[in-house]
Amino acid sequence: MIGQRAEPTSAHFARGKTPIFASQYDQRLGYCLYVPQNLSTDQAPLLVMQHGTERNASLYRDHMAEFADEHQVVVLAPLFPAGIIDPEDLHNFKFIEYQGIRYDEALLAMVDEVSRRYPIDPDVFYLHGFSGGGQFAHRFLYLHPDRLAGVSIGAPGRITQLDDSLPWWLGTKDLEQRFGRAVDLESLRRVPILMVVGDNDVETWEIDNPGGSNWMDGVEKTGSTRIERLRTLERDFLAQGIDVRFELVPGVAHRGSLILPAVRDFFAGLLRSRPGIHRPTPVTPLRHQE
Repeated sequence: MIGQRAEPTSAHFARGKTPIFASQYDQRLGYCLYVPQNLSTDQAPLLVMQHGTERNASLYRDHMAEFADEHQVVVLAPLFPAGIIDPEDLHNFKFIEYQGIRYDEALLAMVDEVSRRYPIDPDVFYLHGFSGGGQFAHRFLYLHPDRLAGVSIGAPGRITQLDDSLPWWLGTKDLEQRFGRAVDLESLRRVPILMVVGDNDVETWEIDNPGGSNWMDGVEKTGSTRIERLRTLERDFLAQGIDVRFELVPGVAHRGSLILPAVRDFFAGLLRSRPGIHRPTPVTPLRHQE
């Protein structure tokens, strides 16, 4: 069979930086992985790196490869393409549901799919998102705190406050009717949370766009810049008794790669406290082209 003949090649690409795979949940969506060559830990931790508007999933995966080797972590980078149904759409995944696609459920299906191929912990994982990915990350947190061992919310341009008097997505009104899950504050309080943004992230052209498909009147009340809006979200969390680590990264504008040192430090601290981590001697990964 073709599948049998292809098996040695498939095995070669199953470790290190993998190709982009179509999701079996919805083949319009995809993901790529970084799997340490020497991964031997049963129930290895999983780190999800969620892209933003540019959909540079493999780049975020690549930025975390060395970290994954050091900490024996599998990295999953979802790819949620733009232009599904509406060729002009850029924002689908950020607001969790779009044209019948539930992006939170799509991510959970990817985690389940990866758990069938690799020895990861399928129950809880770590999640980072920057910009549009930061929007997705905190909204995913509201719906699935029980699945997160830690979340990093990077520079979201639009925030959803924990306020059931405000309509979705400005707030959480009718969240249960919309998504079938209510906000569970006790579970939220148990999730370690990082909020991170560069101290030069002050351009507003992309987030101050009345009339855009990703605009709702009232978002301007949360602040003018991404810094101000993330501070609003921080105050909102603290008022609900949810602890937050806030990192303002010096000298950095809206550059996802440049806030990653703070993200790595956050997750490294969480992983060090995770029991049962075995770190074998590093090996030189196989290199391939194409």
